[in-house]
This record gives sequence, C-alpha cells and structure tokens, in this order.
Amino acid sequence: MPNFGRLSIYSTPTPLRFEPERWLYSDAKEMVNRVLPNCLPSNSIIFDDADIEQAVNWAAFGIFWNHGQTCTAGSRIYVQEGIYDEFFKRFMEKTRSLKIGDPFAPDTFQGPQVSEIQFNRIMSYIESGKAAGAKVEIGGERHGTEGYFIKLTIFTNVNPSMKIVQEEIFGPVCVVIKFKDEEDVIKQANDTFYGLAAALFTQNLNRAINTAHRLKAGTAWINCVNSFNSNVPFGGFKQSGIGRECGDYALTNYTAVKAVHVNLGHRM
Repeated sequence: MPNFGRLSIYSTPTPLRFEPERWLYSDAKEMVNRVLPNCLPSNSIIFDDADIEQAVNWAAFGIFWNHGQTCTAGSRIYVQEGIYDEFFKRFMEKTRSLKIGDPFAPDTFQGPQVSEIQFNRIMSYIESGKAAGAKVEIGGERHGTEGYFIKLTIFTNVNPSMKIVQEEIFGPVCVVIKFKDEEDVIKQANDTFYGLAAALFTQNLNRAINTAHRLKAGTAWINCVNSFNSNVPFGGFKQSGIGRECGDYALTNYTAVKAVHVNLGHRM
C-alpha cells in the first residue's frame, strides 16, 4: 500500500499514458489519486482586426520563448485570411531578428536545447514535417556545428494529419495556418486530442470571449500569452491533463471528502 494519498506529475503525454499505470499501481492494490497537467501543443489565433504588431510579438514569444520548451508553447498559429500575408511577412521578420547563441550573452534570445535527446527529438519532428510535404519557410536545420542549437523554424503548407500539427514538439518549431472565419478556426483548433491553452488576438472583446468559451482548452489568453496568476486555476481539457493547479480548484485535488453520520436519538 502506498503511504501517500496524492501524486502530482508534470510531463508530456506519451509517458503519462503508460508509465504511471506501471509504476504507480504495480505494487499497490489501491489507486493513488493523481494530478497530471500534460504538456501539449497550444494555439495562437490571430483575427483580422488584431493589432498586427502586438500579435506578431506575442505569437513569437509564445512559441520561441525558452527555446520552445514550454508546456503552453503556441506551436499552431492560425491567422485569418484577411491579414495573413501581412502578418506572415512581419512574423518572418521578427523571427529573423531573434538571435541564437551563447545563452549568457545579453543580446541572445535563444540558447541550446536542454539535452541531446531533446535536440534529436525536435530534429526528427522537423524531418517528419519535410517528409510529409510541409514547406520550411525559415530554419529547419541545426544552428552551427557544436552544441544542441536549432534554428527557429516556421512551417506552412501543412494539413491536420501531420505530426508537426498534432503533436508536441517542445522546441522552436511552429506551423502557420490560414483560416476563414470563427467557425473555421474553432473547428481546426479543436481538431486534436489535447487542449491545454490557447491565445486569441482581436480588438473585439465579444468575439474574444465567445471564441474562448468555444475552444476546448483549459486556459485562454486574450491579447497576451503565458500570463499566469497563482489565484487562477491552470490545467487542460481532454488528454491535456487531470485536475487543476493554482487557485481554490487546486485544493480539491488534495482533499478527500468524508461523510460521518451520527445517530442522535433514533432507536430501533
């Protein structure tokens, strides 16, 4: 029997699907409650009335910050067709301006990936995208000849079945996808087994809130990315995790409700 009642794990979906069943329950006859916030690909959605400059800056930060190694990395960038060309032009310019190099240098934006294993994993996703017919607009290869540096990579000409669209890469790699209207982008964004987070960019607050409620994601940011507060619950929908962290909702993960009935006079 385990001598603890709750276990919180933070990881990617692949090991969580299988490993906990093996090592949590192999010696235990009793199920151990778990909190499992999984890392999955997130969406950045840019509507045609968005402040393009701000949307570009936030979208770039959303995917490339920390070398793309964040649980809410916005690797799927959906842009409404009315501003697609202008957004894409500026997004490419922004990406080119981000310096890769010595992580201790003040002007460096991106250093190396965390390990050789992760470097190889990211490169395998890039090769998968190329093999599937996606177009590399920038990057798509190693940066330099030493270390685990990868060039910031943008794919276009993708389809929903590609691994680079459906799976978490956990690196500086994203796909840019055009959409027609709200119905179209909601359908595309929800076409996944996961739903951790999404970012929406629009100056229409009604549209933002409406879309946020229809997206199957545990967190929705409006005109920002990766904004967290310890009082606000964080977690995902579908296969993006079990339970919530932060806020009052987090306390329920570590609370077991018990009912005690006392007979105060009823006699048989």
